[in-house]
Amino acid sequence: MITRKEVKPIRFLYYSTETTVDELSKYLWVGQSLIKEAVKYDLKITGPVHWHYHSFVGDLKKPFRLEVCLPVASVISEYDGDFHFKVTDLFTCISIIHSGNWLEIPSSYARLMTYLQEHGLTPIGVNRELYINVDLNTPAANVTEIQFGVS
Repeated sequence: MITRKEVKPIRFLYYSTETTVDELSKYLWVGQSLIKEAVKYDLKITGPVHWHYHSFVGDLKKPFRLEVCLPVASVISEYDGDFHFKVTDLFTCISIIHSGNWLEIPSSYARLMTYLQEHGLTPIGVNRELYINVDLNTPAANVTEIQFGVS
């Protein structure tokens, strides 16, 4: 089921890089490292790891900005570590839950694109994937919320 929603601002500890879809597996380590950093600084973790895709237009070879983000309760203003902090703006999106293997996630994106066109919505070039359950041994057990930014 696809829903429209507004996601309130969230505080994140995050890592940012330019990459392509073919290189995404190189960043699987980042989520664990963000969690370790949050624990090191005694930050309260407030949700699952997100991957934010900026300016991804569907071309598997074209670079885009990836942010691997961990929601936290507070921002450390004097932080001087390996990552960064940000507070997002209100995020208006259409959302779908993808249950199963990530190799099948393009079908969920296709459903979002159909909804977008049918309802006359405009993409803003930012998508989020929230990893509610990650099971690398049994990919069918993965649960991912996809949030597709719209205006």
